[in-house]
Amino acid sequence: MPQYNLYQEEFHPSPIMHIWLEFKRSHFALIGFAILLLFCAIAILAPFLSPYDPNVQNTNAILLPPAWEGNGSISHIFGTDALGRDVFSRTLYGSRVTFGSSVFLVLIAATIGVALGTLAGMNKGIKSSVLNHLLDSLMAVPTLLIAIIIVAILGTGLWNSMWAIVLALIPQFVHQTRTFVREEMKKDYILLDKLDGASSPRIFWASILPGMFELLAVQSTLALSVAIIDISALGFLNLGAQSPVVELGASLSLSLEVAYSAPWLVALPGFCIFLMVLSINVVGEGLRTALRNRLIH
Repeated sequence: MPQYNLYQEEFHPSPIMHIWLEFKRSHFALIGFAILLLFCAIAILAPFLSPYDPNVQNTNAILLPPAWEGNGSISHIFGTDALGRDVFSRTLYGSRVTFGSSVFLVLIAATIGVALGTLAGMNKGIKSSVLNHLLDSLMAVPTLLIAIIIVAILGTGLWNSMWAIVLALIPQFVHQTRTFVREEMKKDYILLDKLDGASSPRIFWASILPGMFELLAVQSTLALSVAIIDISALGFLNLGAQSPVVELGASLSLSLEVAYSAPWLVALPGFCIFLMVLSINVVGEGLRTALRNRLIH
């Protein structure tokens, strides 16, 4: 007869698996995560999904309504704009530029911000105090206003607006990282590392950084939604992406002239921006809840 062990080992999921198990408890978070994955796929596969070149004009198909309208055509699912360009293709490319560039900006801002915040949190003295007060003053200014000022100095264009948003986002990461590092430096396990002769870089990489991932994940989702809004706003104000670059905010601005005769040209880019920001905020809230529940359990 086969023998069965009555004492089964208890299953302990890994920290990432535990966060995922807590995260998927929320149906809204899962829906937001699916939408976010959709925009990620669009950012990567837009050239393959687009049926037309987004900048090719067709004078024989000007202001065609979407396919669901009575006069619409299946060849142009979202219709065409005032120059006969396919709106579906422009929406794909615009989502790619807006979302893809926002992810790129957040990665750069997080890298620089964490490095500066760690230096400010681990060091003491006049230099650290000056850096802290300067960053605190920048935190009081809206990121969009900082970006507009920097673009006014550097000039218009997508790249200039991207660097402006990076510079505007860095103080947020510095502030959060500095606060976290300062609190961690007061704890006993850091003092034990110092007594063991560990250097500051080793303390950061081995002791502080592993506990910072949760903070960075939450802060990155917030920064991503801010970056999307700022890039779209600068494009809408004609300070960001310039033609022939297709961007949702710039497309929204160009569509205002024919908003009454072709409202779908305004509704589609605006809905994409809204869906991006909403999905990111829902995922961020679900992630915060999952991390909080993991710490409780």
